[in-house]
Amino acid sequence: MIRYSLFSLCLCVASQICAAPIPGDVDRSPVDLVLSQDNAWLVTANQSSDSVSLVSTSDGVVLDEVAVGRHPAALALAPNGKQVLVTGSYSGDMTVLEVRDRRLELIAAIHVGYEPTGVAVSPDGKEAYVACSANAEVAVIDLTSNEVVARIEVGRWPRYMALSPDGTRLAVGTSGDRGVSVVDTKKRKMLYLEKFVGLNIGHMQTSRNGRHVYFPWVTYRRNPLNARNIRLGWVLATRIARVKLDGKARREAVSLDPQGKAIADPHGLALTSDENRLVVSASGTHELLLYRATDLPLQDYGGTDHVPSSLLRDKDRFDRIDVGGRPMGLRIAKDDKTVFVANYLDNSVQVVDIETRQLVRAIPLGGASEPSLARLGEAIFFDGRRSLDQWYSCHSCHYDGGSNSVTMDTLNDDTNQTYKTVLPLFNVNKTSPWTWHGWQTDLHAAMRKSITSTMIGEEPNDEDVDALVAYLKALQPPPNPFRQKDGSLTEAAIRGKAVFESDRANCASCHNGPLFTDGQIHDVGVGRDSDKYKGFNTPSLVGLYRKIAFLHDGRAKSLGDLLTDLHSPKKVSGSEQLRDDEVQDLIAYLKSL
Repeated sequence: MIRYSLFSLCLCVASQICAAPIPGDVDRSPVDLVLSQDNAWLVTANQSSDSVSLVSTSDGVVLDEVAVGRHPAALALAPNGKQVLVTGSYSGDMTVLEVRDRRLELIAAIHVGYEPTGVAVSPDGKEAYVACSANAEVAVIDLTSNEVVARIEVGRWPRYMALSPDGTRLAVGTSGDRGVSVVDTKKRKMLYLEKFVGLNIGHMQTSRNGRHVYFPWVTYRRNPLNARNIRLGWVLATRIARVKLDGKARREAVSLDPQGKAIADPHGLALTSDENRLVVSASGTHELLLYRATDLPLQDYGGTDHVPSSLLRDKDRFDRIDVGGRPMGLRIAKDDKTVFVANYLDNSVQVVDIETRQLVRAIPLGGASEPSLARLGEAIFFDGRRSLDQWYSCHSCHYDGGSNSVTMDTLNDDTNQTYKTVLPLFNVNKTSPWTWHGWQTDLHAAMRKSITSTMIGEEPNDEDVDALVAYLKALQPPPNPFRQKDGSLTEAAIRGKAVFESDRANCASCHNGPLFTDGQIHDVGVGRDSDKYKGFNTPSLVGLYRKIAFLHDGRAKSLGDLLTDLHSPKKVSGSEQLRDDEVQDLIAYLKSL
C-alpha cells in the first residue's frame, strides 16, 4: 500500500499560497462551516473556489478569505477556539488555520492522502482524525508535530465522523459498508461496525453523555422501480438514526418522508446544547428539517416507511423550513435558536431562526453574477424535486458524480429488476455509447430518459437537458491517490502495466485509449438469459480504485475476485492463469488509473 511522505509547509511558502486573491465572480459553493465559541465569527469551506472564508456573524461581513487545498470538504474547530482545520479532498491534505486579529493565518498543510473528507479534533487539542475515503482508513494527526502518526482501518468509504465528548470513541460513517464504524481512539482500533444498509451517510453528532451518535442517511430497497413502490418508500427513502457508542446494538431510526412530498438527500445535522431540538439539512429538497429530539420516535425494529403520523400532526415535533439552494453543513448558535447554514448553490451562509421558522438573512460569500449553463445543470443534478414526489435526485445514486455501494434497478434497459452497479459520471461525455449494454448513443436522450424513467419525473425541456449535459462535461474527478506524489507509477504499478498490456492478460485489447475503453460491445460470458441485450459496453477503468463492486451486476466484490475468477484473463481470452504476484501487480496498476 502506498504511503505519502508527511510534510508541513513552511510559513513563508504558506503565506504565499494564502496571499493569492480569490476572484469575486467565482462560485464559492460552501459545504461546511464552524462557529466560534463566542459566536462572533464563523468560517466556511468553499468547495468551488478552493478557499475558506472568515465571516463576522454580527454584520455579515467577510473579513478574510484564503486559498486552501483543492475541493475542501469539511471543517473542525480546535478546543482552543482559535484554530480551524479543513480537509482538501482533491489535494489530499488537511490545512490548519488560526484566526488572528480578524484574519486567517495558515499554520500548516499536512498531506494525508486518499481523499480526506471528515475531520474531528480530540478534546485536548493534541490530535486530529481525518476520514480518508479512498482507502478505508482514518488518519491520526499529531497537531504538535503536524504529522500523520497512525492509520486506523475503519471500513470502506469513510466520510463524516464525530468524537464522543471525552474523546474515547470515534463514530465513522462508512457508506461503502453501509454502516457506522465505532473506534476506540486510545487503542486506535475499530471495535465494531453496525451495518444497516445505509447509503450517503451524512454529518454526525454525538450525544452529551457520549452514548450515541446521530446522523441522517438514505436507504435503498430492492423492489421494482415503479410509481407505487416509490411512493411507498420502497425504493429510495431517508432516515435519521442513532448508533450506540458504548456497545454494539442495532441502530435506532425514524423515517423522514411524508407521503406526497418526500425529503431528498439529508446531509447536515446538529443538536441544540440542551438536546431538545435536532436540525437536519435536506439538500435535495432545499430545506431544514426541525425535530423535537426529546421524544423522537426512534425504533430498532418495526416502524413505517413514512414519517410517523404523530410527528405530522404536531408542528412542534416536526417542521420544514424552505431555504432554497442546496443547504449543507450547519451549526447551532449558543442561544439554541439561531442556525447558520452553508448553502452550496446560494453561495451564502443563511441565518435561520428555528423558533419563528424564518430565514432571517443570507450572508453572501461571493460568486458569479449569473449562473453558467453548467451551474444550472448542477442545480438540476442535485434537485430531488425532479423525481416523483421529490424522493431522490441524480446525486442520490451518483454521489457527487460518482457511484454508490449497491446495485440498482434503473429501468435504463427497459427491464424490471435487472440490478446493475451505478457507473460514475466522470468523463461521461467522452465514453460513448452509454449504459452497461451500450445501446444508448445520444447523451442528451440518456439524460432525458434518466429523469423520466429512472426518476419518474416530469419531462425536462431542452434547456434543462443542455444544462445537465454541460454540468457532466464540467465534472472533475479527484486525482488518483494511488500514484506517487509526482504522479508517476509505483514500481508495482509499472510491473502491473506490463501485465495489463501483455498478450497473456490481454486487458488492453478492450480497455484501451486515454480512458481505457474501446466503446465496443463484448460478450465476456457474464450475462444472463434474462438480459434484454447481449454483451456489455466496455467500462472505463479510470478511477477504478473508488469502486467496491465490479462487473455489471456487482458479483465481484474485489479486484482479486475479478481477476482470478469471474473476469480472469483465462476466462475472458483463454490465456493461462496469471501468477499471484502478477495479479497483485496488475491490481496496483488498475488502482493507479
